[in-house]
Amino acid sequence: MLNINHDKTDTKSFEMLGKCPFGGDRIGGVVSTPPTLSDWYPNRLKVELLHQNGPQANPLGEDFNYAEAFNSIDLEALKQEIKGFLTSSVDWWPSDYGNYGPQMIRMSWHSAGTYRIADGRGGAGEALQRFAPINSWWDNGNTDKSRRLLWPIKQKYGSALSWADLIVLTGNCALEIMGFPTYGFAGGRQDAWEADNATYWGPEVIHDLSKAKSPDEMVNRDKRWRGRNGDANYDLENPLAASHQALIYVNPEGPYANGDPLGSARDIRTTFTRMAMNDEETVALIAGGHAFGKSHGMVPAAEIGMPPEIAPMEAMGLGWHNPKGAGNAENTMTNGIEGSWTPNPTQWDNDYLTNLFKFDWKQTKSPAGALQWTPVDSNAPKTPDAHIPGQMNALMMMTTDIALKEDPEYRKVCEKFLNDFEAFTQAFSKAWYKLTHRDMGPRERYLGPEKRNENDLLWQDPIPLADYAPIDAADVAALKKEILNLGVSPSDLVFTAFSAAVTHRHSDKRGGANGGRLALAPQKDWEVNRRTVPVVAALRTVQEKFNGSDAGSKQVSLADLIVLGGCAALEKAAADAGVPTEVPFTPGRRDTTQDLTDIEMFTWLKPVADGFRNYLDEGFNEISQGVAPEEMFLDKAQLLSLTAPEWTALVGGLRAMNANHDNSKHGIFTDRVGVLTNDFFNVLTSTDLEWKKADTKSLTLTLNDRKTGETRFTATRADLVFGSNSQLRAVSEVYAGNDGHKRFVKAFVKAWHKVMMLDRYDVKA
Repeated sequence: MLNINHDKTDTKSFEMLGKCPFGGDRIGGVVSTPPTLSDWYPNRLKVELLHQNGPQANPLGEDFNYAEAFNSIDLEALKQEIKGFLTSSVDWWPSDYGNYGPQMIRMSWHSAGTYRIADGRGGAGEALQRFAPINSWWDNGNTDKSRRLLWPIKQKYGSALSWADLIVLTGNCALEIMGFPTYGFAGGRQDAWEADNATYWGPEVIHDLSKAKSPDEMVNRDKRWRGRNGDANYDLENPLAASHQALIYVNPEGPYANGDPLGSARDIRTTFTRMAMNDEETVALIAGGHAFGKSHGMVPAAEIGMPPEIAPMEAMGLGWHNPKGAGNAENTMTNGIEGSWTPNPTQWDNDYLTNLFKFDWKQTKSPAGALQWTPVDSNAPKTPDAHIPGQMNALMMMTTDIALKEDPEYRKVCEKFLNDFEAFTQAFSKAWYKLTHRDMGPRERYLGPEKRNENDLLWQDPIPLADYAPIDAADVAALKKEILNLGVSPSDLVFTAFSAAVTHRHSDKRGGANGGRLALAPQKDWEVNRRTVPVVAALRTVQEKFNGSDAGSKQVSLADLIVLGGCAALEKAAADAGVPTEVPFTPGRRDTTQDLTDIEMFTWLKPVADGFRNYLDEGFNEISQGVAPEEMFLDKAQLLSLTAPEWTALVGGLRAMNANHDNSKHGIFTDRVGVLTNDFFNVLTSTDLEWKKADTKSLTLTLNDRKTGETRFTATRADLVFGSNSQLRAVSEVYAGNDGHKRFVKAFVKAWHKVMMLDRYDVKA
């Protein structure tokens, strides 16, 4: 029987208890629940997070080919249908100004805007806006209505059009019908089928901010910021990007709704930088987005109903019930701020920046009580009411808008765009394309006739197309022999190949061996990769010899040789262990250049901790903010899309090969280094040995003989977690069994091949 939580319901109405978490710094009530495993054991390692969004949840089945289905759509016809819908209106949720475009831009923006560069999570790629917690964040108020309005189009195209693609495409169509030239659109996003329980979006507010007696106390109660505005240690908790829980970016009323434009500018720069946007892109997105539509704040947040995830059943997934009038149109409540930025909210123009700089602005309050800004000059232009014919309203700015005017660097960009509308248009067009495509990964994943293929978009991590024929099976066999004759140890070859591939992130499809960036800055200079430098140099000699030979039009890339070297070494190691095995290798990787590598963006891929290679950054204790090494290890395993058995097998094999970054003996539980044995698991599960802390923080440990006390081996937490965690130990025991060696080798080779191929979108859907 499922562990149904009876305490979540009222016995009379069966409705969820709790209060609406609608307003910015307002929080919801606490729902009483029975204790979970994490309540009982708060420090347990949640290995089950590796198995989220499995095939069992997917109604389309594992054989469904989305690329094939999407390519069957007439994209232009689809766009015309969307555009026709955008200029309509329905009674249950009327469009502002007779145009759904602005609210659809917001939906698309908020779907993509969860992306963060630190770990690549978030973004529009899986349409996670449909699920909790994102679907019920206060900053996503009424995006549920936008998606429901699109249902007839989604229903018509069925599985050939994912929600993720439809949400982004609708935003593009909305921009186009209002006169904005979009940069392009690529399909290829595949929907998730369950809520993302793995991503850490930041702590829910532990202390009720509404009970704070002063702004200072609000700051002290907030668990996201390590410091405070103005402090030297002012910093947002890693890897978060949004400044508060339930926000996409920052509070539009300013930090803690304090109306401080410069404080708001600091928050904006922090969050947009962590979302991979520079100052120019940031201004372009804010100014471009605010050229359209209006904000809604006609009803106090306290009067608005539950968000979608805990709304009454008869609401059928729609939340934030508004009791005022019809609950929409002129009474709509979304973020609490009321009004429009421009006199023509459904037309692309430069009026937003013109108004921002032409007029002085004073703080006022919306009907909902939110802080906003109104022109001091009573002769300033008015904006038409979105629903009441003939009514004209004062223009509005948010504190985040005033921030662009008062921050010196943002002001420079604004003035540039104010004086060059064409440059502004181009900047917003490219920034919007980046915003909505940033998490899609290599261009091989892009589908449709409107995708862009330029190499100047460095955020796409471009790799030039090959102008030569790939190597064949005979070449592979010959190159393996040549690599093994270089005099480079099998351990070094395995370490180098894995170091190239382990940078991959399934979240935003960045990193990996393809491109050969292990040989380029910044990766070649990372401390964790120092051991690879002489190996790469040796492999270059093989490449130069092959490419300069009479191989005809064929060439081999350094990226391929790095992976091939690891595969050749593993075949030797498996044979030496008495389990001859062919390690799969698929050629076709290409080399990129330093000019096509964005050093700043790739620096985000540098690990703070990498348990696969037993690495901790020298500043780990400060950077980790209390997160244990094994928790970061689990996080990396999840970013590689590994299962618990794959994770366990990979570590056992890497330890057998001594793939530690510094050639240390930690976790090398064998006297036969470089041989693919299951010794790691045999020692790990032995009852004749006991572990002792080697330092006060338990980062390193010693393995001692129970009888003699002699130290046999040393280890780190990244090693011992496979014996201490119950789920990982269960897997380790399988590989340590008398019949486990061959099973382990097979599992390791399969997991190795998976990691080597994670970024090969040129040969997989």
